[in-house]
Amino acid sequence: MKYFLIKYRLQNGSQEWTQESWNREVAAFVAAIDGDPELKGRVTYRAMKARDGADYYHLAGAVDEAAVAALQSRPFFKEYTAKIRVAGGGTVDVVPLDVVAETARSSISDV
Repeated sequence: MKYFLIKYRLQNGSQEWTQESWNREVAAFVAAIDGDPELKGRVTYRAMKARDGADYYHLAGAVDEAAVAALQSRPFFKEYTAKIRVAGGGTVDVVPLDVVAETARSSISDV
């Protein structure tokens, strides 16, 4: 798996984003991944927000480079990345991650 951490702070850019409206944008992106037969099961995306603030953290995972390329080729990915730059006020950090260790059950939603 290839993982990426996307970090930014929700800010006012050329469009006013409330946390509620931005959360709907993020949910629509996740739904687009889940609705794409080539990406479903090959790309994971978990979006989280600091409880008391405007900081967002997204954890994206892909089974391989082909899954990353497939995601990046989708029009909804290009639209979303443009929106995320605006929402983040032009400052969005994407950090490639390497897994050092993990539990046997990597998703608590499976419990």
